[in-house]
Amino acid sequence: MEFFSALQISSFETFLKLLIAAALSLVIGLERELKRKPVGLKTSVVISTFSCLLTIISIESAYIAQGSEYDNVNITMDPLRLAAQIVSGIGFLGAGVILKRGNDSISGLTTAAMIWGAGGIGIAVAAGFYIEASFAVLIVLLAIELLPPLLNKLGPSRLRLTEANLKIFILERSYIKPVIKELKESGLLIEGMSITHPDNERSSGSGYHELEVRVSYLQEKDTLDLYQDIYDIEYVEQVDIDITN
Repeated sequence: MEFFSALQISSFETFLKLLIAAALSLVIGLERELKRKPVGLKTSVVISTFSCLLTIISIESAYIAQGSEYDNVNITMDPLRLAAQIVSGIGFLGAGVILKRGNDSISGLTTAAMIWGAGGIGIAVAAGFYIEASFAVLIVLLAIELLPPLLNKLGPSRLRLTEANLKIFILERSYIKPVIKELKESGLLIEGMSITHPDNERSSGSGYHELEVRVSYLQEKDTLDLYQDIYDIEYVEQVDIDITN
């Protein structure tokens, strides 16, 4: 009898909600998948679908409890008690994809926000806000795909800068200052810098002075052109480039 009672609670709308939540999360997951981010299709679908399921259970359980009486005691429940815990729990997943690199740059914030958003989609759909959830997905996609190129063309020049980390090997200490001067004159904006002496244990052991520089430059400059420009600077023996965004 309990099994048939559970079937009565389930409805076509319940299954439809799960399908809608999964379909909307596919859009977000596909966007992350195309950009080779840690969270892709499968992760987004799992988060959104189970968030939707838990919210449905939370709402339906509250309605059942409100209509039940045991020994003349009315049972009342918060219909969104599980949904509140979903938001907190997803935060742990988001923290797992935020990476801090050795150069102090942080990546993965957008992906973490997408995880949180996938849970929000599931909760919204389960609560019956289909149009609002769809519109939210549309706004997010427009903000991610269309807004950055638009700001790059019409926004301040600072937004058109790309950040890179350079490791430049210089033979003599007296050559460091001229090299830095050449970097500035080539149009590179120096954001940070550190110098490693060849006697330091962290050095490569090659006898070179290692000059680690974090620079910003216009996105129009190709990575190969940047490498060639730096390599052509006098006194530069070797250069390694790491593009961070």
